[in-house]
Amino acid sequence: MRKRKEEKKQAIMDTALALFAKKGYYEITISDIAKEMGMSVGNLYNYFSSKDALAKELMLYISKILGNQIRQINLEPISVKEKIEKIVAFYFEMVEKRSELIEYFLRIYLSHKEIFKDGCEGMVCVSPFVTEIMILFEEGVSSGELKDQDFFSAFGLFMGYLGGMAYLKGEGMLPNELSFYQQDVAENIYRALKSG
Repeated sequence: MRKRKEEKKQAIMDTALALFAKKGYYEITISDIAKEMGMSVGNLYNYFSSKDALAKELMLYISKILGNQIRQINLEPISVKEKIEKIVAFYFEMVEKRSELIEYFLRIYLSHKEIFKDGCEGMVCVSPFVTEIMILFEEGVSSGELKDQDFFSAFGLFMGYLGGMAYLKGEGMLPNELSFYQQDVAENIYRALKSG
């Protein structure tokens, strides 16, 4: 019974992500999501108390997906440079294969802070992801590969580059597939962060 409820909750989140990515957060209602799921609005409220509660749960869900994959990369016995290359490859793969996850982060979470003000302020809803990036930077500094700098400066550079490329891809402005830029992006991020 519990497993079935979790599967239904997951299906609701996947449906909501697809609808939000396609039409925008404010254009989609709980009724739209319920209709797409073939369920009643009342039943959907058994899973999420409001659209804002669903929005926050989606952000945590995305952050966990990203954070779990980066944790696996962080655990590998390879250089920080190679880890950055793998993170860039993973992120670009997500943009290509699960674009709704990245679109949600870029277009809803970053653009509509009012939705996330109660219980999702600052980095609360993205902490699984941010924590793994922090671990990557700390490891790089302690190994001497990366320069010791303010976390937010490094994080802004790292995510600005990845987010910018995802945005350009989403807008259809890149003349090539993301994989074409992968090595250059990873190299540029590493050069900007490395020590010496």
